[in-house]
Amino acid sequence: MNIKLLAIGKTDQKNLQSLIDDYAKRLLHYIKFDLEIIPDIKNVKNLSEQQQKEKEGELILSKIGPSDQLVLLDENGKSLNSVEFSAELQKKMNSGIKTLVFVIGGPYGFSEAVYSVAQGKISLSKMTFSHQMVRLFFVEQLYRGFTILRNEPYHHQ
Repeated sequence: MNIKLLAIGKTDQKNLQSLIDDYAKRLLHYIKFDLEIIPDIKNVKNLSEQQQKEKEGELILSKIGPSDQLVLLDENGKSLNSVEFSAELQKKMNSGIKTLVFVIGGPYGFSEAVYSVAQGKISLSKMTFSHQMVRLFFVEQLYRGFTILRNEPYHHQ
């Protein structure tokens, strides 16, 4: 299985990007992982929130293959602890999915078109984090999930 993380807009904080890169590199020990950045939409001042979500949605959907399974990182998604998340990863791997795609949306969330294609939603927290921080938290949780599956000493319980 391959895992892809799609995110809107680049990370402009070098320290955060360095940590994201570190965990992405660690993940390659376990699985093929790709972090793909979808460029910010230009001239958003001229767009309503709905129009911005729709344009971002079109860009997101253009990155999804017909056999990919799409999971949204969404505040209204299922809340899992790290062990539960690792079990979900194992289920996905066992099911024969070729590519599992996680998506971090833009500032206003996802369009209805994206919601209609998604096979699941996961919430990282009830709190609100910057989209740049969410990338780091999620990549770290992916890494943690694989160390749990391998019974490695990274996660303590």
